[in-house]
Amino acid sequence: MPEVSFEDKRHFFMTLCKVTLFFNQNPQLISLMQDMFTTNHLMAQQVTAEFDRYVEELMSFINSYSSIDILTPSRVRADPDRIYIDGCWDIMHSGHFNAIRQAKMLGKVLVVGVHNDEEIMRNKGMPVMTNQERLSMVRACKWADEVVENAPYSATEEWLDSLNCRYIAHGDDIALNQEGVDAYSQLKTAGRFKIIKRTEGISTTMIVGKLLLMTMENKASVSEPFTATDINHKSNFITTTRRISEFANRTRRPEGKIVYVDGSFDLFHIGHVETLKKAKELGDFLIVGVHDDLTVNQHKGSNYPIMNLYERVLNVLAVKYVDEVVIAAPWNVTEDLLKSLNIQLVVQGSISKLDVEHSIRRKQSLEYNDQEEDPYLLPKALGIYQEVQSESELETQHIIQRIIENRLKVLNKYQKSSKKEQNYYESSKTYVEEL
Repeated sequence: MPEVSFEDKRHFFMTLCKVTLFFNQNPQLISLMQDMFTTNHLMAQQVTAEFDRYVEELMSFINSYSSIDILTPSRVRADPDRIYIDGCWDIMHSGHFNAIRQAKMLGKVLVVGVHNDEEIMRNKGMPVMTNQERLSMVRACKWADEVVENAPYSATEEWLDSLNCRYIAHGDDIALNQEGVDAYSQLKTAGRFKIIKRTEGISTTMIVGKLLLMTMENKASVSEPFTATDINHKSNFITTTRRISEFANRTRRPEGKIVYVDGSFDLFHIGHVETLKKAKELGDFLIVGVHDDLTVNQHKGSNYPIMNLYERVLNVLAVKYVDEVVIAAPWNVTEDLLKSLNIQLVVQGSISKLDVEHSIRRKQSLEYNDQEEDPYLLPKALGIYQEVQSESELETQHIIQRIIENRLKVLNKYQKSSKKEQNYYESSKTYVEEL
């Protein structure tokens, strides 16, 4: 085929419109094209990246031939300062929080949609967390201004208009719906899609992979064993000082009654959030101590922590009840810690660090000490210690148990999602500046 050239951009756009009409008359060709752009073909990736830059110009060109002019983004009446982002938000992690944070940077009000269990089952497979647990985690995020339940997996212009949101935000990876089509294709075409940077090295898929490996040590609890080769355990998580700074509350100063609560906050869940909320209600400024990986391992067992220190710190910083975080906080509350931070009250959740079940798991740790002292001995002696009862009974171990009980279904979903993530890192990934 000879080389094709166009007189100008208008000539190119007109040809593109004619080609579109041709394919619209031949539906079977549309399916073939979709297959082309869901493969790892280098040319498909390059064209996709280039085309996204021309979408708005193409819409303007088409509108120039129409008296109706309904496609131009500027004619959409929805508020451009109201941004929408949606997701499953299953096993909430720093990647989720970072996506929400970046989306908030695009406007003044952020609306966060949460897919219900049925919608997730149709498009991705069974979620680990319940609908209410996922909703509660999003509501606790400090960047979420409004939370919408029962959000559709494939958002439409009508859905955005009903929320008075001009744009939807999503990472630079493609989200495929149950038909295998880009869930945001309609909004991309309409010029109402904003790309944000996908947070590398952390995802629900990666966390589930780690939890599936833990089930190998619980073979009595499952019907069919599997091997570690079924799981890709490689992590690409990158921590930068900028990201920690963006998550931190730089404008808040420690004033009034200062409350301190500490923990591992591993596999962050609503039980943690409820404890933080109760702790904040007891004072004016809440400082949260997050123990380092070695300390967590020594006290909780050989499989812990599931998330590394910086992942756990980012999760805690994303919660609206938290004012400050002590990174790698000591296991025992010391006099130096109390004086340095001017702490007036030390709080612990309803699950004690010296709980019998935790002690049993600690025997699997690298360094086990059966004669461990009470880490809150000093604040108790000073009369500044208080326990709070969480409204949620959920614990990290309960989430792991869900994975064990639904292991084969979860493994099947994991393998599909893991392949998609691998394709992103190996073929589709391009540079997108983090907001």
